[in-house]
Amino acid sequence: MEKRDINVEREIGMDLNAIGKCAKDTEIVVRNLGSSRKNQVLLQIAAAFTKRSEYILKENQKDISAARENQMPEGLVDRLLLTASRIEAMSEGLRQVASLEDPIGEVLGMKKRPNGLLIGQKRVPLGVIGIIYEARPNVTADAFGLCFKTGNVVILKGGKEALYSNQAIVTVIQDVLKECGIPREAVQLISSTDRAVTSAFMKLNQYVDVLIPRGGAGLIQSVVNNSTIPVIQTGTGNCHIFVDESADLDMAVSIINNAKTQRIGVCNACESLVVHEKIEKELLEKLKTKLAEHQVELRGDEKAAACIDGVVPACEEDWGKEYLDYILSIKTVSAIDEAIAHINRYNTGHSESIITRDYANAQKFLDEIDAAAVYVNASTRFTDGFEFGFGAEIGISTQKLHARGPMGLLALTTTKYIIYGSGQIRP
Repeated sequence: MEKRDINVEREIGMDLNAIGKCAKDTEIVVRNLGSSRKNQVLLQIAAAFTKRSEYILKENQKDISAARENQMPEGLVDRLLLTASRIEAMSEGLRQVASLEDPIGEVLGMKKRPNGLLIGQKRVPLGVIGIIYEARPNVTADAFGLCFKTGNVVILKGGKEALYSNQAIVTVIQDVLKECGIPREAVQLISSTDRAVTSAFMKLNQYVDVLIPRGGAGLIQSVVNNSTIPVIQTGTGNCHIFVDESADLDMAVSIINNAKTQRIGVCNACESLVVHEKIEKELLEKLKTKLAEHQVELRGDEKAAACIDGVVPACEEDWGKEYLDYILSIKTVSAIDEAIAHINRYNTGHSESIITRDYANAQKFLDEIDAAAVYVNASTRFTDGFEFGFGAEIGISTQKLHARGPMGLLALTTTKYIIYGSGQIRP
């Protein structure tokens, strides 16, 4: 048994080392591609997604069928589902990425030292980027587009739930790369669903420069705890909306409904409502009617339950939970300071919003809430690379080092110092 386990580990290591070596070799090629060439390739891939959408949708249906057979929650099935419009959105994302200014090669200032040395910084690719993600096959296209535009090579490890979809998308990308005379290994997909492979991938620091996990809390924590590769942490989304006593209640209902029900299986959906006690009854009466159209379950504290019928008593776990379902927690507060304290205690550093007509409260909320994206009078659903004008995103970073919030092109670059001399030596 022990011998067989050793052989399996050796086989896994050989396969991953081959993938890593190919990626490292290809990175030299991709790093040196010019902007016009990269843009041309991205546009051809966007066109290929549309042209081969039937093939992609057919493969996606295999994943959807398996998900429903395994009784996957509908919020997660929605994450997995591809449609003609979602494939078109993938294509549009690549077109937008192609239209954006290429950050690679930008010189970030140049200063002359007293000894005559000219010292500056130049923006360069990170190198080989590994991404471990769950369920959402559109991430495959977004990740490739952003990495390729910034001169990076990417190794993808998707979840088993989206295996057929991811394979189809990568096949389309690789076919276009080959047609354009660029190594197919600019993007590689680890197709194995073995957890041992995922664990080994986290330790491929010989070849991979940075690892980005994108998925549920369990996946992200596993990568953070076990990776020997530097990690950019993307987080789960326990997003709050605070309705201040001065809020326009019709606006609040509209925003909450959108943030909660427009797509339930995404990290920027609203999971928790915080409401000022002075307007709580009137707001909840309006909101209950609207959310009933989607059969949203309300889980509230005692004060919320006293305002309207049908509120399920909330427990401590509800305040910090990312439901990804038609469930909304409700916390009552008596002042904005209490709301901010509650949100900062239970949030995941993703997206938070205040609905208010009070300028001072809006500014206080913006200043004191600790999150990657903080809104005034708008839905949290806008925390998205496409909506922020990045074309796409690699994920929503909830950490504070290197990148925070939707990660577009700049987040996939680093800098190096460039120094011009004329024969200087250090005395």
